[in-house]
Amino acid sequence: ANTHAAGNDVVVVVSAQGDTTDDLIAKAGEITHDPSQREMDMLMSAGEQISVALLSMALSSIGCQAISLTGWQAGFHTDRAYTRARIKRLDCERIESELSRNRVVVVAGFQGINKNDDITTLGRGGSDTSAVAIAAALHADLCQIYTDVDGVYTADPRVCPRAKKLDVISYDDMLELSSSGAGVLQMRAVEFARKYQVVIHSRSAFSDAEGTYIKEETDMMEEAVITGIAHDTSEVKFTIRGVPDMTGVAAKVFSALAGNAVSVDMIIQNISEDGFTDISFTCAGADLALARETIERILPDISAREFDVDEDIAKVSLVGTGMKSSPGVAARAFSTLGENQINILAISTSPIRLSVVVDGAQAAAAVRCLHKAFDLDSDSVFEETQLSAEEIAAKMNKGR
Repeated sequence: ANTHAAGNDVVVVVSAQGDTTDDLIAKAGEITHDPSQREMDMLMSAGEQISVALLSMALSSIGCQAISLTGWQAGFHTDRAYTRARIKRLDCERIESELSRNRVVVVAGFQGINKNDDITTLGRGGSDTSAVAIAAALHADLCQIYTDVDGVYTADPRVCPRAKKLDVISYDDMLELSSSGAGVLQMRAVEFARKYQVVIHSRSAFSDAEGTYIKEETDMMEEAVITGIAHDTSEVKFTIRGVPDMTGVAAKVFSALAGNAVSVDMIIQNISEDGFTDISFTCAGADLALARETIERILPDISAREFDVDEDIAKVSLVGTGMKSSPGVAARAFSTLGENQINILAISTSPIRLSVVVDGAQAAAAVRCLHKAFDLDSDSVFEETQLSAEEIAAKMNKGR
């Protein structure tokens, strides 16, 4: 309301309140263990529609003209992939029309419609993607994304209390952190921002403090070797044992997984011994059932002996554009983990990322010791601060 009163055109994209989406998924689970994905999208989109209506009412109650729009009313057209749809186009005529009437436009994030006019959802964190897409389409000056922390940190401050808040971070570094488990921004939102050069300001919903700007790389960013450390405990590791070391076997495995819509993250193949080898890979825990069904089905076809699944793993990733020109990062990381008795189960690298898989119980220890080893520790300890209900009411009355 204050931003609008200052003369700005404002579009607000909201997600569902609290645990609403999880509660809706649980309700579906009480009815069936195999719900239609179309009906799940219909169900899950309800959370955002409740939020936009309530926020629009709240703004109107303090004298700020507002109107709520669902995803399809806001012009989001997607493909037909229910529960994980991708945006095909965005028609902003309705949004622009409402802005011309001096209204704040409150849009339901995370949703759109496909060519059959069915409601689709964009996957977890999809409201971030919705917001960046609107910012790009409207050529907005800035896309502010409010979360429960006041910006992007060098690590999750709840796991690593001495993490430092970053004033600015490049699209590439943020993209790697998001894909490696940093939950502050959805990866697809950062991809959108980089593609359309949308400047994102990640900040706290509970204070007026400056947050972190996600933008193109600057000279200042090149000074740091490691920008941040992310961890992800949601992945699982499959190991297929006794695989014949023959041409085309790996292709059969990963083609079958891709055909069943399983996205594979890290792949490890052991050295062949007596004509047999082991192949390991990691994937999202959400794809566990699909991956298990796929491997069980193709195991006889590839003449493998057996497979096992480790659900108690964590991926820990060091990210930084400075890694490209700084030798010794891997050596220091491996030495640090070894000195702290943390065993490495798998390794993956890119020019600006080094990821290791460790035992899930050692994830927090791995993040903290690496954070210290690469001189990322802050002098102060992170403390969560949120406004009380009374403070929020006082701010609203001041805005009135």
